Amino acid sequence: MTTDHEHDGLDSLGELTFGTTDLGRGTGAGSAEEAAAVATAVAMLRSGAFVDTSNMYADGRAEEVLGIALAELAPAERVAAADRLITKVDRDVRTGAFDAEQVRRSHEQSLARLGLERVRWLHLHDPYVIPFRAARESGGVIDEMVRIRDEGRADAIGIAAGRTPVVERYVDTGAFDMVLSHNRFTLVDRSAAGLFDNARRRGMTIFNAAPFGGNLLAKGSAAGSSYAYQPVSSELREWTAGLERLCADFGVPLAGVALQFSLRSPLVDSTVVTASSPARVEQLRALAQTPVPGELWSEIEGHPAAPTPIGDTEEP
Repeated sequence: MTTDHEHDGLDSLGELTFGTTDLGRGTGAGSAEEAAAVATAVAMLRSGAFVDTSNMYADGRAEEVLGIALAELAPAERVAAADRLITKVDRDVRTGAFDAEQVRRSHEQSLARLGLERVRWLHLHDPYVIPFRAARESGGVIDEMVRIRDEGRADAIGIAAGRTPVVERYVDTGAFDMVLSHNRFTLVDRSAAGLFDNARRRGMTIFNAAPFGGNLLAKGSAAGSSYAYQPVSSELREWTAGLERLCADFGVPLAGVALQFSLRSPLVDSTVVTASSPARVEQLRALAQTPVPGELWSEIEGHPAAPTPIGDTEEP
């Protein structure tokens, strides 16, 4: 097993990273819906932000759409955009297999869809289907990720998953350059703070995904229906309404505060937010620039803790 890996050239990371979870989902080749998805991908790639995708997002269509969008860019644009592209290796969605061979196969599939020979940034994604002891054994998935980096097929490798106790075990191997956690460092739930602090001490690059926790902090207490893929409880909805009133007193939208909670944190290098259209790309960039008074942050720190629905456990 390798020790903490010194990585270079990672200081150009932008404060926003655009996510592509549903990009191109259900679209057919050559359809109007695909064209709309490609337009969204082009807007992301031209924004100057990083773009986060995965082998399994939208059943592979996210990477395919990004590949089409990359091909539409001018050569210099394409090179710059490819340098800001992050993808992830995934389990076989049909069989659930996730071993070294699947890591390599997933990586090659992603490169083919994207039309690239390599990616700079590569995560191991949601390795819940394998015990950690199997992942770290000689010739396992961690060794294969390190091998891909050593071969120059990626500049940096990361662990991207939700359940904090599981992610912590991968971080503690010292093999990874990056970590991505989602839904666990927000106005509602801050359970990833210790994980991020550990990663920061190790010199890792830290991605915080889903600062809205789904749609609750984006749409608000009246329209938001989910947090961390779960229905919003009446207690959490009431708590969110109270936070909305506090933000309104300062003339700031809750969504802007939720996004900037992550953006302003010294524990976070880049915040991953999903964009579903070119207009949403611009809206998110505007929210990132919304002025938030310092007094409001002080009030938020004194606000009662949220009734978070997240209760992470170790793998079996």
